[in-house]
Amino acid sequence: MSFYINNNNPNRPGPICGNPTQGICEKILIETTKVFDACVCSTTEQGIILQVSDFNPENPVLPLTFISAENTSGSPAVISDLVVDRLENCPNYANVSFTLTIPVTVTYRDANGTTGSALTTVTVNKSAILFVPQPALSPIDITATGTFSSQIGTFTSPNVFTVTGCIQIIIKVTSVVDVLVPSFGYPTLPPCKQAPATSACPGFQDLPIYPTATAVTEVPRL
Repeated sequence: MSFYINNNNPNRPGPICGNPTQGICEKILIETTKVFDACVCSTTEQGIILQVSDFNPENPVLPLTFISAENTSGSPAVISDLVVDRLENCPNYANVSFTLTIPVTVTYRDANGTTGSALTTVTVNKSAILFVPQPALSPIDITATGTFSSQIGTFTSPNVFTVTGCIQIIIKVTSVVDVLVPSFGYPTLPPCKQAPATSACPGFQDLPIYPTATAVTEVPRL
């Protein structure tokens, strides 16, 4: 079983039925990334010039036939030239502008019918008005992720494709903070379906899954 398969234990994640405060047993402090504001922008642009390099396999036979262009796996977009210009009449808001460079892999077919790939980047200048908290000891971070996809393109000159592509950019205003939240305590982990027996590791059977501590009711005064 799992949290959601044949498991009726109340100490599991999922929808809350009844009184949502019933079962809350502690306040816990969690270090997490808080998102203060976020927005998404999606556009379709024509005439995007992709200057490609790093052909795989090397030295394809020209001309090339465009197949597709997508984000390069494992290579995140890079934000640069970030400017946060606070609005004079709304000091908690700012015009956030930056340049986002998205690594892209182009797939093509050469004149011999061999499928290959090459690398390039798509550069986008973007700005948006966002809620940006006032400066604090915990720094504010502006992050952006970019997605590029194209199924329409032509080979216009050596190492160059001209494409029509869809670009989606998600911008977030974040900070790493400590948050105090109510908690129902630790979940009860169900046994995995068809899991091997644990008798070969008897020491594990005597240990709890999560660390525990008795709440301190009397704090010593120093």
